[in-house]
Amino acid sequence: MKTAQDIVLFGRSVAQTSDTFCAPAERRISGGCQQSMNNFYSDETGQFHAGLWSGGVGAWRVKYTEHEFCTLLEGRVRLTDTAGHSVELAAGDHFVIPAGFEGIWEVLEPARKTYAVFEVDR
Repeated sequence: MKTAQDIVLFGRSVAQTSDTFCAPAERRISGGCQQSMNNFYSDETGQFHAGLWSGGVGAWRVKYTEHEFCTLLEGRVRLTDTAGHSVELAAGDHFVIPAGFEGIWEVLEPARKTYAVFEVDR
């Protein structure tokens, strides 16, 4: 049984993993693609993860195999699908990127988000 001590508070907990990275060169479209991720929680199955992500101005191709719920805390981003349809998101927006989405993730202004990811095929 889980208790109150098992509740993860991002602002008070130490990240389980922290990483600074850039999208692989073959997926980069523009910009430096500087990104960092602090994962605060992963479940015992390895299918569910939650944490904080930040990224600098840039664009790269994405192919989601997982469902991702996000809250954009800072900045502006644009998601464009392979048909050319796009949605622009700003600080305060809450959104889900469904597994199977393919397209371009573009950071228009340095951005920061919380994420909760469920990996379908694990």
